[in-house]
Amino acid sequence: MVRFLRSRFLRASACAAVLGLLPQVYAATLEETFTRMDRAATTFRGFKADIRKVSHLDAIGEDTVDSGTITVRRAKPQELNVLVDFKEPDPKEVSLSGKKLEIYYPKINTVDPYDLTREYKLAAQQFLLLGFGSNSTELKNNYTVTLGGPETVAGQKTTRIVLIPKDKEVAKHSPKFELWISDETGIAVQQKVYNTGGDYDIATYTNMKLMNVPESEVKLQVPKDAVWNRPGRNK
Repeated sequence: MVRFLRSRFLRASACAAVLGLLPQVYAATLEETFTRMDRAATTFRGFKADIRKVSHLDAIGEDTVDSGTITVRRAKPQELNVLVDFKEPDPKEVSLSGKKLEIYYPKINTVDPYDLTREYKLAAQQFLLLGFGSNSTELKNNYTVTLGGPETVAGQKTTRIVLIPKDKEVAKHSPKFELWISDETGIAVQQKVYNTGGDYDIATYTNMKLMNVPESEVKLQVPKDAVWNRPGRNK
C-alpha cells in the first residue's frame, strides 16, 4: 500500500510540475516570436509576393477567392504603401496609401477612389502594419497578444499569434486578428481579420521576396482615358 501511494504521489507531483511549467513555456515561445519580429523590423523595407485572399460571408456561408500579386513598400515606420494586382477571377488593382484607397477595374477602365473614415483608416492601417515590419512594442501597445501555436502555412513553418485590438474604433469593425509569423523571416505569411457578424478575410502570401521597393512600383498606373468616379466613402 505504501509503495502504491508513493507511486501515485510521484506521478501526481510530476503532472503538477509539468503543468506548472506550461506558463513559462508559453511565454518563452511568444517571446521568441517577438524576437524574430523585432529582428525583421530593423531591416524590413518591403516585399513582393503572390497573394490569395479568401473573403467569407457568414450569413450565406459563401467564400470569395481572389488571387494575384502584392507589392508592399515601407518607407517609414508607420507608413505603408500597398499595391495589389488581383488577376483572378475578376481583374482589379487596389492601391492603399494612408487614408486613400483606389480600385481600378480594367474591364470597364474605371477607377473608384475612396476617402476612408477614421475607423476604417485605422482598421486598414492596423491590418497592413501587422506582421509587415511591425515590432513587438507596436503590437503590445495596440493589442492584447496571445499565442496560437505552431502551424505550417503553404509549406512554411510558422507561429500563429492572436491579437485583440485595444482601440475601440478598430475593435468595433475588426474585433480580432490572427497572424502566422514565419519562423524563418519573422514576417507574416498569412493574416486573418475577423469582421462583425462572423465574416472574415484571410490573406496568404507565397513566393515572398523581401526587398527595397521603389515608390513607383506601389503607385496605381491607369490609362489616361480611364474614368474616375467621384470619391466615395466607406460606410
